[in-house]
Amino acid sequence: MQIRFDDRVALVTGAAQGIGRAIAAALAEAGARVHLADIDADGVTATAREIGATGHAADLGSPEAAQALIRGIVAAEGRLDLLVHAAGGVRGQVGRPIEEISEEEWRAIFAANVDAAFFLAQAAAPAMKRGGYGRIVTISSGAGLRPSLTGIQAYASAKHALVGLTRQLAWEFGPHGITVNSVAPGFVRSNPATERQWQSYGPEGQKRLVESIHTRRLGTPQDIAHATLFFLSEQASWITGQVLSVDGGRS
Repeated sequence: MQIRFDDRVALVTGAAQGIGRAIAAALAEAGARVHLADIDADGVTATAREIGATGHAADLGSPEAAQALIRGIVAAEGRLDLLVHAAGGVRGQVGRPIEEISEEEWRAIFAANVDAAFFLAQAAAPAMKRGGYGRIVTISSGAGLRPSLTGIQAYASAKHALVGLTRQLAWEFGPHGITVNSVAPGFVRSNPATERQWQSYGPEGQKRLVESIHTRRLGTPQDIAHATLFFLSEQASWITGQVLSVDGGRS
């Protein structure tokens, strides 16, 4: 099965590094015209240059920012076919007792992981509905299906909410030729935050984690990209509202 995206227009958020970058690079290699968005202006510019894409520096936690980004892409390209929301993460937070968590810390993780996904889908809906076609993939997490290894209450809650949003949008968008699915990665060392988490486990904790995975290895950003491209492809046109765990069998 060969997956190609020739002449398709794609947007990948959180694409300056890690999983988002891997997805964007795979899409570009498969022929898509790729736009990248990330809060890291230098990182998204560098990635766009390296893979032959168009970079946008944006914090997508507000409807205005999401609308401006999508409006600019549609104005330049005439349409938007593929949307991958890979931005989010823990926003530099670490696991602490619930008594110590501030409202600001709680809301920051929801803004990045859930609010941005909602605002982007809302902004993309008119163009996709006009075209009678769309593919939306959210990058959730194993933390959206069970308690999170990070120990961060807001992260687990936000990823559960993202899974719920994915399923609800699939029901709403389906009649318009738009599918909405989610990829739920297991532990992937893909950015500074996940690297800090990995190191915090120590040798024994690292060993226990790897031994809990059926394939006895951690995932890579490319593993997640491969699953994402399948959901974006024509071969997955009758699949929507699904959450695919890509975690080496740990789930």
